[in-house]
Amino acid sequence: MNTHTQLSLLFSALLFTATVKAQTTTSTPQQMVDALHGVFGKHPNARAVHAKGIITEGTFTPSAEAKKISKALQFKGGTTPITVRFSDFTGIPNISDTDGHSNPRGLAIKFHLTDGTETDIVAHSYNGFPVATTDEFRELLSALAANGSATTKPTTPLDSFLDAHPIAKTFLTSQKPASTSFATLSYYGVNSFKFTNEKGESTFIRYQFIPEEGEQFLTKEELSKASPNYLNEEIKSHLKTKNITFKLYAQVAEKGDIIENPSIAWPDTRKRILLGTLSIKKLTANTLEEDHKLSFIPNHLTNGIEIADPMLEDRSKAYPISVQERREK
Repeated sequence: MNTHTQLSLLFSALLFTATVKAQTTTSTPQQMVDALHGVFGKHPNARAVHAKGIITEGTFTPSAEAKKISKALQFKGGTTPITVRFSDFTGIPNISDTDGHSNPRGLAIKFHLTDGTETDIVAHSYNGFPVATTDEFRELLSALAANGSATTKPTTPLDSFLDAHPIAKTFLTSQKPASTSFATLSYYGVNSFKFTNEKGESTFIRYQFIPEEGEQFLTKEELSKASPNYLNEEIKSHLKTKNITFKLYAQVAEKGDIIENPSIAWPDTRKRILLGTLSIKKLTANTLEEDHKLSFIPNHLTNGIEIADPMLEDRSKAYPISVQERREK
């Protein structure tokens, strides 16, 4: 093993050690789901968040570089069938696509691997998360829920929270404009993962999905004329004439980057390794039953990929609760 490799492995070990020192979560998964309902309301048969969406199918083709940093099955060669769900933010199933609260948009992918197993990635269209920990996220949701009933006071619960959490304020006030399509947005996996290759070498990464068509946004005039369901309508029209393509990249951490805090985006100067290409080819049936059955769990991983951010464990425990709720008759 050469000196460069030894230093790389040592750096990776130090980064991983840092993740286990993160703050312990006190919020239960049920409390997290209830906090989401407190903001968006509890809607029968709907997801607690990203309730409005559209399901598509396609394939993932790995790059030659992908298997150099991870031994995960989807990176070893050939094409992998994928299910992709685009969505609006919030747990409101009939939110208008033109509503500013429908940002950030969501992108969730399920890889159907050749050994019969599956693995998921969950991302959204903002590079970063409003808070560092699960408990802080629950506090933010509680402040949002209480905000409406406290508007007569000089300072609302949300004002107080945002004063103490400037990154959350930036997240809420600097979302991207409305895009022309789900296909013309970049999406980011804000949590960190540990990739390990066949040689046992590890790298810490975050996912980025970059659209082949580039990012494109509506003008204010175009937005004022857009349908409440224009994004789903556009995807249906889009796939009748051509595929939707994204490049999947791994943004690689460097010394000093914070691995366990999703609210801190890594600099754009960080190296990116092309993992492969997503080609989305058609719609699925998009029945209510199909949407109920389909779930994406952030820590639903395969050999060669591990979580490196404690928030992923908390998110993954909350998702099944929301899944069960929307399947209840």
